[in-house]
Amino acid sequence: MSATDAPRGKEWLTDWDPQDEATWDSALAWRTLSITTFCLTLCFVAWFLPSAVIPRLNSIGYSFTTGQLYWLAATPGLAAGLMRLVWMVLPPIMGTRKMVAATTLLLFLPVLGWGVRSMSPTAPYWELLVLAFLAGIGGGAFSGFMPSTSYFFPKRLQGTALGLQAGIGNFGVSLVQLVTPWIIGTGMLWWMGQSQTMTTPGQPDREVWYQAASFIYLPFILIGAWVAWQYLKSVPIKANVRQQFDIFRNSDTWWMTILYIMTFGTFSGLSAQFGLLLNNLYGSGNPAIVQGTGADATILVEGYQVPVAASYVFLGPLIGAGARVLFSPLTDRMGGAIWTLISGIGLIGSIWWTIGGLTPDTTSAATLSAGFNQFLWGMLLIFLFSGIGNASTFKQMPMIFEPRQAGGVIGWTAAIAAFGPFLFGIGLTTMGVVPFYWVGVVWAVLCVALTWWRYARPGAPKPS
Repeated sequence: MSATDAPRGKEWLTDWDPQDEATWDSALAWRTLSITTFCLTLCFVAWFLPSAVIPRLNSIGYSFTTGQLYWLAATPGLAAGLMRLVWMVLPPIMGTRKMVAATTLLLFLPVLGWGVRSMSPTAPYWELLVLAFLAGIGGGAFSGFMPSTSYFFPKRLQGTALGLQAGIGNFGVSLVQLVTPWIIGTGMLWWMGQSQTMTTPGQPDREVWYQAASFIYLPFILIGAWVAWQYLKSVPIKANVRQQFDIFRNSDTWWMTILYIMTFGTFSGLSAQFGLLLNNLYGSGNPAIVQGTGADATILVEGYQVPVAASYVFLGPLIGAGARVLFSPLTDRMGGAIWTLISGIGLIGSIWWTIGGLTPDTTSAATLSAGFNQFLWGMLLIFLFSGIGNASTFKQMPMIFEPRQAGGVIGWTAAIAAFGPFLFGIGLTTMGVVPFYWVGVVWAVLCVALTWWRYARPGAPKPS
C-alpha cells in the first residue's frame, strides 16, 4: 500500500504493507487492535444499552404497550444499519485515528441521555425513540472499525485479528445486560441521582438506581476517545466514496451479505429482543401466567417460578461472542467456508428445535417449565452457531476480495446485518413469533446451499 499520494501528517503511516513480513510492524498492528477493540466494546455497550433498559421500563413506572416496547428495542438496529452505510466509507477518508476517537466520543450523548431519562418515568415515548436511534451510533461504528483494523494485518492473521476484535466487541452486549441488573441495585451509587421503585411479580418492591446503568460507562467513553486520539495511526489507503462503490459490481458482495445476515443479523436481532421474548412468553408479560404487578401480582400457574429476564439474557450474547473469539483461529487454520457451512446447518437445527418452545403450555408448572427450558437452550444454541458464522464469514471476505475491497465489503455486509434488531422487532410484531422463526429456518437452508455451491464444495468458484 503505497503512500505516495496519501494525506500528510504524523498520524499517517508510509509504505505500509502487512504482507511483507520483513517490514511489517506487528507491535503497531496489535496495539491498534487492542485500542480499537476497547473502543468497539464501548460501542456495543452503547448500542445495546436500550435492550437492557427497555424490558424493565414499565416496572419502574412507564406504561408502554408490548408493541411500543418491541419498536423501542428495534430502533437502535434501524439506526445502526443506516449509520453503518456511512461508517463503511470513512476509513480511507478519515483514517483510523480520527474515526475511532470521534466515534467513541459521540457515544457520550446517547449513554448520558438514557441515564438522565431513566431517573424518572416521565419521558414521552418519542424522546425515548430518539435516544434509541442515537444508540445506533455504537452499532454504526462496527462498519468503520473492522475494515480499518483489517488494513493493519496480513491475510494469514486477519481471521484471528478480526475475530478477536468483533468477538470481544460483541462481549459489550453481554456486559451491559449482565452488569445492568447488578449495578442498578447497588445502593452505593445513590449519588448518581434519585432512585426509582421497581415492581416484580410475586416479589417485594425494591429501590433501584436505573440511571447508574448508563452513567457508569461515561468515564470509560472519555478515556477510550483520548487513548485513540493519542496512540492510533492511520493506513493511507486512498479511495473516495465513488471508488469504494465498485464492490457492488462483484457478485460475491451480495452472496456474502446474505450469509452475514444469517449470522450477525441473527446474533444482533436476538440480542436486542431476547429479554422481551422471554418476558412475553414465559415471564410477567404473559397474561396467561401472571396477572397484576408487583408484590400483589397473581401467578396463575401454581408452583411455577416466573423467570426474571435479566438473569438469562446476557448468556446468549456471551456465548455468541465467545464462539466468535474461540473459532476465529480455527478459521485461519481450516478456512472460513467450512465453518460457515457448519454454522448454517447448526442454525437450521437449533431454530427448528426452539420453535417447539415458542408456544407456552400453561397446563401445569411442569409443562410450562419444560417449555421454558426448551426455549432457553434453543436460544443459546442459536447464539452459539451464529457466533461461529460471524467468525467464519469475516475470514472469508479478506480471502475473496483484495484489501481495499475487502474492507468495503466488511463494512457493507456489517451494515445490512445491523438491521437485525429492527427486522426482528418488525417481524415479531407483525408476523408473530412462530412464523418469524420459520422464516429463519428457510433463510438458513438457503444460506447452507449457497455456501456449499459457491465456497465450500470441491471445485467451488471461490474457495475461502
